Amino acid sequence: MKITDIKTFVVDCFRTNWVFVKVYTDEGLCGVGEGTLEYKEKALAGAVEYLKSYLLGKDPRQIEKHYHDLYRDAYWRGGAVLMSALSAVEMALWDILGKSLGVPVYQLLGGKVNEDCRIYVNGWFAGAKEPQEFAEKAVEAVKKGVTAMKWDPFGKSYLQISNRDLDKAIRCIAAVREAVGEQVDLLIEAHGRFDVPTGIKIAQEVAPFRPMFPEEPVPPNNLEALKAVRDKSPVAISAGERLYTRFDYNELFRLRAADYIQPDVSHAGGIMELKKLAAIAEANYIPFAPHNPSGPVANAATLQIAACCPNFCILEIMYSDVEYRKDITDEQLSYADGKIKIGSRPGIGIELNEAECLKHPYREHNLRHYTGALTDIRPPKTAFYF
Repeated sequence: MKITDIKTFVVDCFRTNWVFVKVYTDEGLCGVGEGTLEYKEKALAGAVEYLKSYLLGKDPRQIEKHYHDLYRDAYWRGGAVLMSALSAVEMALWDILGKSLGVPVYQLLGGKVNEDCRIYVNGWFAGAKEPQEFAEKAVEAVKKGVTAMKWDPFGKSYLQISNRDLDKAIRCIAAVREAVGEQVDLLIEAHGRFDVPTGIKIAQEVAPFRPMFPEEPVPPNNLEALKAVRDKSPVAISAGERLYTRFDYNELFRLRAADYIQPDVSHAGGIMELKKLAAIAEANYIPFAPHNPSGPVANAATLQIAACCPNFCILEIMYSDVEYRKDITDEQLSYADGKIKIGSRPGIGIELNEAECLKHPYREHNLRHYTGALTDIRPPKTAFYF
């Protein structure tokens, strides 16, 4: 079996653009991957072209060799763009291997230890501005069976936060906690916004509401700073969505800078790299909670990993999406009691509809984290897809 072509599909999905990669072979089998990287889509597509020049004519089933050689030969290793391109291609190669053997990818990684996958939802708060509006949206989500939810209540703040803005954020968390009760897990997103003393202060302020964890309290490029927050935090801390490969994570593990790790299959190196990271975390008794706010292909790939990792804890997923998500792939998700059932289709279990992808071409979007418009992440018309 030889690789004959690789194509990239950039699909507008309101908040960002999904970036799908499809690998074709001379035996008719194709594999799909996803490297969705907000606001770097064009650079990502270019990086895939670089990887394509190496992969054409190669056997797609030699995944470990291709991953190693592509990472090595890049010379300027790591970084969001290269690693997202490599992650998407690696996913597609696993998809081909599973399909060629007629088994889901998790079967090739040791088989199932989990029949289903607990999720927490992101984006459930779309349009909310005031604490009571968040509370009302939270109640709606719980009525749909949601058992864990995440959001960023910190507005425009960066590095520090005023007492006024912090008070509003805490009132928002309090309103949601009161609305949903104690049985629903709350996860507090910080998007790497704050300096160390502010991160510590926020961790202390949110502790009475018993969050599952505050996420990424400080920027991702200084793990000593993350450890400084964790050491003085009364609640567990999560991080890792902007760390790439086990080489970046090695320092996080050495420092024990986080209580939960959150690698992203679309950025950290793909399926096998997340499997390796989960194994290292397991040896350190750290729960594995993958970052996953992207599209249907990344979700399908992450479910394969959740199936076969004993220390898998919880998976992020978007609460709703653009109406045409159902047309872009043949995604089949079965949801009940706050969990998604892990299927048994060959490969990663999903197929891409190329014609539908082309109907929604690239559109430029702007980062909303520090503009005060962070809650406007869903289009006016949304659809539930699980």
